[in-house]
Amino acid sequence: MNQPGTTSTQAPEAATGPAIRVMVVDDHPMWRDAVARDLDAAGCEVVATAGDGPQAVRRAKATGPQVLVLDLNLPGMPGVEVCKELVGTLPGLRVLVLSASGEHADVLEAVKSGATGYLVKSASTAELIDAVRRTAVGDAVFTPGLAGLVLGEYRRLASEPAPTAPDEPSAPRLTDRETEVLRLVAKGLSYKQIAERLVISHRTVQNHVQNTLGKLHLHNRVELVRYAIERGLDDA
Repeated sequence: MNQPGTTSTQAPEAATGPAIRVMVVDDHPMWRDAVARDLDAAGCEVVATAGDGPQAVRRAKATGPQVLVLDLNLPGMPGVEVCKELVGTLPGLRVLVLSASGEHADVLEAVKSGATGYLVKSASTAELIDAVRRTAVGDAVFTPGLAGLVLGEYRRLASEPAPTAPDEPSAPRLTDRETEVLRLVAKGLSYKQIAERLVISHRTVQNHVQNTLGKLHLHNRVELVRYAIERGLDDA
């Protein structure tokens, strides 16, 4: 956000349905409080805030947020370590990094640690609120230009030969529709775009993605994209 605590000229509309449970982690109190106020004003439920890494881990485990808005530069424990500690431990938790850094190495490290999305702090209030809402439903949200970086890295990793494991079990069988949705996810389409392309509801897209995650024993959309790219589905 350009100025903590301020809103864009057109305030984002409050989301319908249950409030998204959000936790804000940043070591700068004024910034942290401003982000929390903006999210609260947009209809989110800010269940906790924290100013350092260990505090973030404790409070997240105590309050169970859906979305963790996380800075990377934290005292006590870096943000990427907080992410590693919590993702997969707290059911349904998704992490949106909000950092002053736009360095490619920081972005890739955050994603590899389990973050679903990455925004730089120059993002507007409206962009942050939209990112939190999209993160809550499983979209991978990035500051413009960073999504291509992440997909490019996954393609690079996918081109490297993977170690073979003895007696590796066959891949779980996906339905034709799940495979179709997976291809579009790998191409970087949002759930809304996929729904429009396939002429189905946004909720149906979410259900297909959740079923696919369960079958493949994956935790989030970022892992799903990598799975799809490794199998060439993004080129299908």
